[in-house]
Amino acid sequence: GGKGYRFGFPNDQFYFKTQAEMGQLFQDIPESLDNTNEIVDKIDHLKLKRDILLPNFPVPPEFNIHHGAEADVLNQWEFLKDMTYKGAKERYHEIGLEVQERLDFELFTIKTMGFAGYFLIVADFIRAGRDLGVFVGPGRGSAAGSAVAYCIGITNIDPIKYNLLFERFLNPDRKSMPDIDTDFDDEGRQKVIDYVVDKYGQNQVAQIITYGSMAARTSIQDVGRALNMPLSEVNTIKKLVPETLGITLKKAIEQVPELQEILKGKDLKAKVLAEAEKLEGSVRNTGVHAAGIIIAPEALYNILPVATSKESTLLVTQFDGKVVEDAGVIKMDFLGLKTLTILKDALRMIKLNHNVDIPIDELPLDDQKTYDLYQAGNTNGTFQFESDGMQMYMRELKPDKFEDLIAMNALYRPGPMEYIPNFIKRKHGLEPISYDLPDMEEYLAESYGITVYQEQVMLLSQKLAGFSKGDADVLRKAMGKKQIEILNKMESQFVEGATAKGHPKDKLTKIWNDWKAFAQYAFNKSHSTCYAYV
Repeated sequence: GGKGYRFGFPNDQFYFKTQAEMGQLFQDIPESLDNTNEIVDKIDHLKLKRDILLPNFPVPPEFNIHHGAEADVLNQWEFLKDMTYKGAKERYHEIGLEVQERLDFELFTIKTMGFAGYFLIVADFIRAGRDLGVFVGPGRGSAAGSAVAYCIGITNIDPIKYNLLFERFLNPDRKSMPDIDTDFDDEGRQKVIDYVVDKYGQNQVAQIITYGSMAARTSIQDVGRALNMPLSEVNTIKKLVPETLGITLKKAIEQVPELQEILKGKDLKAKVLAEAEKLEGSVRNTGVHAAGIIIAPEALYNILPVATSKESTLLVTQFDGKVVEDAGVIKMDFLGLKTLTILKDALRMIKLNHNVDIPIDELPLDDQKTYDLYQAGNTNGTFQFESDGMQMYMRELKPDKFEDLIAMNALYRPGPMEYIPNFIKRKHGLEPISYDLPDMEEYLAESYGITVYQEQVMLLSQKLAGFSKGDADVLRKAMGKKQIEILNKMESQFVEGATAKGHPKDKLTKIWNDWKAFAQYAFNKSHSTCYAYV
């Protein structure tokens, strides 16, 4: 075919026929169907879901202590433990009781879940990145809640100092893959990916596919083109579909009388619309997920189907994100963060022009001159604080401690923004700070009695009602996703647990309802801390 020809079948018989249709077509040789049936009987069920497969991370010989079935996993853990305590001495100088207990709890959880290898892999490519001169973010998301991650250099923020929770990252009661996402400067990101491919092999590293589906308007366009309808007519129909996000043709037809009229017709327009409605939602094209990288313990094609793509020099999985995780492969997000590129360039220029090396990780977070800039709202080009609205609030709030910045970073988003004026008034003593129960002050004082973070709800449920760390995380998830049944079950657990500790019931019901109203907005404090730090 020349230009403008599309592939087409020669007739309309190219589909899977039913057994009855085949029997009809081949009635002269019925035995020809027996072979097909025999093949059908031999089909095995494909089990897609499997336990997590971690690449084997080689450890130095002195850590090969264990032998037998679980040897690799246990030896990796021994190595991780050693790395953690060496790192802890550097981070904390003295390992006090609090740090000791925290590290033991985390290491124990990592051991029971068999995830030591995961931490080693991430720590390794982050260290490699830093050695290559790549700028690595202080952490992002809930991984910053891990003191082990802090000690081995995955993150750069002390979770104990900022009350960040490990169980927000790895729930001891639920075996699910931890999610460590890493920010790199834009150029450095590719260097780190190259390192990973080099270390684990071209066949064991891949990007993840994304599937784009036909949305309401594209399906009209595609069907119109296939049925040779003039573009102007296609656009007439297309424009009738409202531009609401996530609108379906079915809904559009219910809402728009003109579309109903077209459907009633017998012409090409009616046909295009009817066919478009049938095809809507089917997969139309593929892309590649911007950040996700997976690393497998063996050649990927033994585990899941892969493909190549002109958008990527790596292999690409044929399963998309959700399915990939079920297939037991670990997924990491490598993100390019423009701010890190800017910081990297700024330091390079200072060195060039003034010959000064600035140890960026050692800058104090309580520098008065820095807070003067924040208080004046001079935050152009400051990550997460540069919008006009944020600058206005900075002038009103006059932040004087890092906790204020973490809180504003968490509050400045649709929903919780309505709490900002109260937050500011309470900071300046223009509105009384009150707690429903005196016991709540410990965790709410830093945010002037306003619940800002999911972590606060988690800590309070443990303190007031004796929830386990695992329960607290289940509660956080249920609140964020509005899982009403789970919440109702947990309400009685909360009220009973807390009345047993002598708290008044009416107050508890009020706290619970406040939490329910607020929780969909509550923010992950680990993520907010990392991003305020940047």
